[in-house]
Amino acid sequence: MTQDPQALAEAAAAAMYDTDACSRWLGIVVEAVRPGYARLSMPVRPEFLNGHGICHGGLMFTLADSSFAFACNSHNINTVAAGCSIEFLRPVHGGDVLTAEATEQILSGRHGIYDIRVTNRAGEPVAMFRGKSAQIKGHVVPPASHA
Repeated sequence: MTQDPQALAEAAAAAMYDTDACSRWLGIVVEAVRPGYARLSMPVRPEFLNGHGICHGGLMFTLADSSFAFACNSHNINTVAAGCSIEFLRPVHGGDVLTAEATEQILSGRHGIYDIRVTNRAGEPVAMFRGKSAQIKGHVVPPASHA
């Protein structure tokens, strides 16, 4: 018996979040997930600010990368990043909330391309991230657990 793709995506996200100590520590929340898609948010805490008093780019990258991970693992096949890049578009200030939406552009064989749009609380784009994924052996949720 095959499980509904949406239920499988949700089960994979729950399993990943339970073991993702970094995302939880940063206050990242999984807001939505479906096959090939994930939306995560993160508050910009005072300790996230760099020497210019704006959000450190590495933290924006981490949020985008986490969203990428949840989207590309939503098919319940263990998937890792093969490469990625980010463009920073505008500064982000403390107290803001960032949202990263990852959308699968193509999944062909073991590789996929995902675009992640990071926005501030006002909905303005602050960064664009593109990731290339590679599927590896195994499943996020063991097949016996979701059958």
